Amino acid sequence: MKRTVFIVGLGLIGGSIALAIRKEHDVHIRGFDISQQQVKMALSLQVIDEAAPSLEEGVKDADLIIFATPVMKTEELIQELAGYALQAGAIITDVGSTKKRIVKQADCLTAKGVTFIGGHPMAGSHKSGVEAARAHLFENAFYILTPAEGTDFRQIIQLQNWLKGTNATFIELTAEQHDRLAGAISHFPHIVAASLVHQVAKMDGDEPLVSRLAAGGFRDITRIASASPTMWRDILLHNKESLLELLSSWTTEMNEVRAMIEAENAVDIFAYFEQAKAFRDGLPAREKGAIPAFYDLFVDVPDHPGVISDVTSILAQHEISITNIRILETREDIMGVLRLSFRSEEDRQRAQVHLQQAMYETYMM
Repeated sequence: MKRTVFIVGLGLIGGSIALAIRKEHDVHIRGFDISQQQVKMALSLQVIDEAAPSLEEGVKDADLIIFATPVMKTEELIQELAGYALQAGAIITDVGSTKKRIVKQADCLTAKGVTFIGGHPMAGSHKSGVEAARAHLFENAFYILTPAEGTDFRQIIQLQNWLKGTNATFIELTAEQHDRLAGAISHFPHIVAASLVHQVAKMDGDEPLVSRLAAGGFRDITRIASASPTMWRDILLHNKESLLELLSSWTTEMNEVRAMIEAENAVDIFAYFEQAKAFRDGLPAREKGAIPAFYDLFVDVPDHPGVISDVTSILAQHEISITNIRILETREDIMGVLRLSFRSEEDRQRAQVHLQQAMYETYMM
């Protein structure tokens, strides 16, 4: 008999995991979502084989249960799960961006003869919904697993085998380690981006020109502030301890910068930016991290009619899809700059090769 996988939450992440599992295993995939539209779409795209009418019906005989839901909802669902009949030996996991509270909540499942292993695939997309799901979404991404202390290592290996179709790099951390690291490299940057947007928004009343000027580089560096407010509210509440520590450190850091500026200490200011540049330039450029990568290629283009259609036609000829195109700068009699966004590093590299062959100057940042 086919083994059964039950996925709760049929959005981008849940759908992509379903496709990755189906790619490697002969399984029956059951799905549940509060949105009937997403359920119908998942069925029509063959992401799932069957729609469960309820959580209780969905977990029956399921060998693997995956919660692809917001972290607050996952907490509730785990508690609800404790009251249902579960398959002996089943593995239960989630995809949440915080782990400590969820892993602790899962203690209530210990007596059920099942194993809960926290999970966090560090990949995503600018798109949402099951229609954007792709089996290769997690390829080369870090997939964090946070088993509770004393978890049978064979169950951890089994979960990795279930998920091997993701082609992700699995890393095992404690829930506390995960939340501390994710807080620094993902959660806190979202707070900073949102605070920068708030600062400019407050100026907008007195200086209406500020929003027009912010349409370029400022909009780019703060684009993660456009993420789901509901999701980030839940993440901040779940990772409260780590984020409060980071906010204290950030306040100290900003006070040091303020002191350097007040003292007009040119040497220290230069060193501050030099050290930041050196560390940032040394970060891996081709690995997926906690914040989804933007595979952007910048192309210098002359101020000439038809140049944009020429660029896009070159890409179309070689069957290279772009997810976004934007004119960053164009002035009469000088080169303009196009920013092309791609789904993957491979697409970006292919585009660069073909555009350079057509004598376009390209570069990455």
